Amino acid sequence: MKRSSLHCLWLAMLVLATGCAALRPDIDPPKVSLESFNALPSSGGAPRFEISLRIANPNKQAFDVTGISYGVEIQGKELITGVTNEVPVLQPYSEEIVTLEAGLQLLPLLRLLATLGKDASDSLDYRLTAKIDFNGFVPTQRIEETGSFTLN
Repeated sequence: MKRSSLHCLWLAMLVLATGCAALRPDIDPPKVSLESFNALPSSGGAPRFEISLRIANPNKQAFDVTGISYGVEIQGKELITGVTNEVPVLQPYSEEIVTLEAGLQLLPLLRLLATLGKDASDSLDYRLTAKIDFNGFVPTQRIEETGSFTLN
C-alpha cells in the first residue's frame, strides 16, 4: 500500500511540474539598440553622458519593466555603467526610447587612451550590455550588442 502511494505522489509531482512548465509562455527577449549618445554639460565633476536606447518588444504581451542595468565597453574596457528604474511599460509589438544618464569611469578611460596611441587601428570595437528585470513571472533578460566605430 505504501509503495503505490509513493508512486502516486511521484506521478502527481511529475504532472504538476509539466503543467507549470506549460504555463510559461515563449518569450523573445526585447531588442535593445543604441539610439544616441551625447555628452552632458560638465559641472566640474566626472563627465556625464545621456544615452538613449531603443527597446522593442517583439511579443504579444506587455512588459512591465522593474529596472535596467547597463554598461558600455570600448576595446574591452568598461567605460560607462548605470542603472535606471524609470522605464515605461513596453506594450506588445511596440518600441520605446529610454533615456539614461550615465557616468564615465576615469581609470578605464585612461587605460583606453594609453592603448590608442599604440594601436594603429582606426576603428574601435564597442559592446553594449543590458540586464532588464521585469515585474511578474517574466524572466530577467540579458542583451548584448556589439559593433565598431571610427574616430574620424
